[in-house]
Amino acid sequence: METSSLWLRVLISLGLLILGFWVGRAGAGLVGWLARLTPDTRDDHYWRLASWVWWGITGVMIASLAAQVWQLELEPFRSWGQTLSGWLGERGLALLLIIGATSLALRLVPRLLQRVPLGNSDEFTRERVRAQTLKSVLESVLQVLIVVLGLLFALSNLGLNVTALLAGAGVVGLGISLAAQNLIRDVLNGFFILLEDQYGVGDVITVGQLSGGVERFNLRITVLRDLEGRVHFIPNSTIQQVTVMSRDWARAVVDVSVAYETPVDKALAVVQSEAEAFYNDPEWKDKFTDKAPEMLGIQQLADSGILIRVLFNAKPKEQWAIGREFRRRIKLRLDAEGIAIPYPTRRIVNV
Repeated sequence: METSSLWLRVLISLGLLILGFWVGRAGAGLVGWLARLTPDTRDDHYWRLASWVWWGITGVMIASLAAQVWQLELEPFRSWGQTLSGWLGERGLALLLIIGATSLALRLVPRLLQRVPLGNSDEFTRERVRAQTLKSVLESVLQVLIVVLGLLFALSNLGLNVTALLAGAGVVGLGISLAAQNLIRDVLNGFFILLEDQYGVGDVITVGQLSGGVERFNLRITVLRDLEGRVHFIPNSTIQQVTVMSRDWARAVVDVSVAYETPVDKALAVVQSEAEAFYNDPEWKDKFTDKAPEMLGIQQLADSGILIRVLFNAKPKEQWAIGREFRRRIKLRLDAEGIAIPYPTRRIVNV
């Protein structure tokens, strides 16, 4: 065997190894992407099996081509290698290029969408929420479009009549659409949620009995993560009413209870004074809106004490931190003023 011929075969073999790794990884990545589209985790082992099958098929193809390159008498790999060599010369190379372009496009979509401007600061604003939501929807739509176009190009390269296939798919799709009415309702409802900017990624919402931050949103589902870290997948068609707790501005409602023995006017003055001091604190000033705290006065004469209510207008998603901090401050202030916080008591009378 001549030295030049040996080196050529070595280079071809290295190229086959690189090609096999690339094709296997691209196919496995495509299978993984399809698996992530299904929120149900019970079918994950089927997707993993499909990924391993793809790697196995790729390995057999590369071994067959290597047997053909080195002219090894290993059957059936030698025969398969001859067939693959002839096929690659006609349509296979174009098919590999289509698969590679599809894989590259799928990887580029998230990178390109990272350039979508989300604002110059990390402040929670409606513009930022809308941009994040549009980015999430665009990513899913573009990825589906790329896969569909890649599949159509691949089928066309294999010699199939794509026009006839699309016509047949239209008829089949009509029948499927009748059976998939919930999916259509999901998409339509998701479209109007996006169009009307009802909520978006980063908002805190309540849907039915579920509350949490919107972690992901597309035209089909809304993904919530609650305070305990649990993730809820909600089809958009089931969302009839949604409560948004982070839209434009929010309000912290704090009730302060004092004992009946406390002079009412003194208690009101102390709560008002502490609320104003809290509002003017430089460390917390940027969490409030321009509206000063509002003292509503005595909200209720409860069983064990007098309930005083004060309102703080806060920037979105800051109301909970403001409420916790004011409760801490008012407790320290009431202790310093000698004002008792009531607690339930029970009197037992022996007859």
